[in-house]
Amino acid sequence: CQPVPKPESRVEVCDLNPCPPRWKVTPAGPCSSSCGLGLAVQLVTCVQILHGQEVLQEDHLCPVAEKPLTSVPCVIRTCSYEWSFSEWSECSTSCGNGIQTRQDFCLSSLTHKPVNPLFCRRFPKAVVVRGCSAGPCPEQEGPLSPGAELQPVTAATHLTAAAAATEHGHKELEVPLSAGPPEQPEPAGGEEDTARRSFLCVCGNLFLNATGIINMTGVASRDCTVAIGRPLREEISVTILESSLNCSAGEVLLFSGRMMWRTGCRKLPLSLINSRTNTLIVKQRVVLPGNGVILQYNSRTATKKYYQDCDQQLFGPQGAIVNPVQVPEERQGLVCRTFITVAPRQRISIRALNTDLGPQGNHTHFNYILVRDVSTMKTVVFHGKQQFLWQSTGSQAEIEFHE
Repeated sequence: CQPVPKPESRVEVCDLNPCPPRWKVTPAGPCSSSCGLGLAVQLVTCVQILHGQEVLQEDHLCPVAEKPLTSVPCVIRTCSYEWSFSEWSECSTSCGNGIQTRQDFCLSSLTHKPVNPLFCRRFPKAVVVRGCSAGPCPEQEGPLSPGAELQPVTAATHLTAAAAATEHGHKELEVPLSAGPPEQPEPAGGEEDTARRSFLCVCGNLFLNATGIINMTGVASRDCTVAIGRPLREEISVTILESSLNCSAGEVLLFSGRMMWRTGCRKLPLSLINSRTNTLIVKQRVVLPGNGVILQYNSRTATKKYYQDCDQQLFGPQGAIVNPVQVPEERQGLVCRTFITVAPRQRISIRALNTDLGPQGNHTHFNYILVRDVSTMKTVVFHGKQQFLWQSTGSQAEIEFHE
């Protein structure tokens, strides 16, 4: 284009309409927290460009739905927290075996002051209750067996476990049973004694046979709970043969297991419930005397595998728990568990007689023993070689051996 004259360059105004108001955000201020999650405040204003100048406008002239937040989350660095503990209390007994306790609190490494325990919820917490011995008592004639003072064996529990131990194939029932108290003659009586004996024979018991019928009608209690247990690799199915529950009065039947939870009242007769695992708890709540249900239960091989090969199941009033030994060909990271189920009216005490989690047991988060209270789903983690005493609030517990 060199031979052709070049026209003069010029600028023409193409649109005289001003731009609409818009939101303007100034850089955020300092973070409200020196570590962890905090908030930073930023100034948000409504502005408009008029004749090349930025003019402040009222907020309602800018689109409300597009207004940025005035406070934004910020993190300067990760906070460091750890569990800290008070000194151990004195032994609870002046002689014999007792317990010691200590308080736990979450400590900030920055301020060295206690903070909300939620900040330490991701860190395993050491034991806060442990066993202690104040020496033999003068009147004590002989040594007690481990755990003998923790869980007394009642006649009902002993008879239930002893009867179940006679059934073939119950390898999980190989636990020592102490002799129960001598049987007392039942006094003669009328309907009141019959109802009382029915309550003692059904409510609060653990049934370990492969099949059976449980009559929960006419029991002398508003709340009647029974448990059914079978070896691992089996599951339980329950058929409701009869039901006289008054649904309008609030009477109800509850089924609970490790993998299921179900309640009901209406249309119960001939309905079928599957536990999906080897244990099932049935709780009946009645308002009117004489009402209740009659159940028939059966066990069968589980349709789906809900356990690891190294898992164990324990029933009965006493037993020994040994960390399962994994064979070399098992895959890494396998968590071996021990399930404990006792009669619903019983509670569980676990005393660690000897623990050795390796030379790094006190310093690593990978080697630990986890104990879970099934009724509350609360867990406690134990590290190192320290002995401990743990007690449940319900009749079921789970122990996991990690690494």
